[in-house]
Amino acid sequence: MNTTTSENNNYTLEHSPTLNTVLMVEETLKNMNESVTKISELKKKLPKQVNHNTLKVILEYLELSNKILVTMKGVTWIHNTNPNLRKAISNGLRS
Repeated sequence: MNTTTSENNNYTLEHSPTLNTVLMVEETLKNMNESVTKISELKKKLPKQVNHNTLKVILEYLELSNKILVTMKGVTWIHNTNPNLRKAISNGLRS
């Protein structure tokens, strides 16, 4: 059994997520048509079945890495790699 510790949570996982599983969840969220998706809907859209606790760990990781936002309404993809957007944000922060 793998034990994983995060800054705010201590939990034990039967199965730690593999990189392939993390990437699968990330790609599914990135390519969804809906702006907000419930976790139950996300599970149905994943190409392969993912254990609920494993999915929660993946979502926590994606949220901590500022790729998603998890709210009461669901999960939203927020990561944007557009260089023009990054430049505009950078220029907007200058005083």
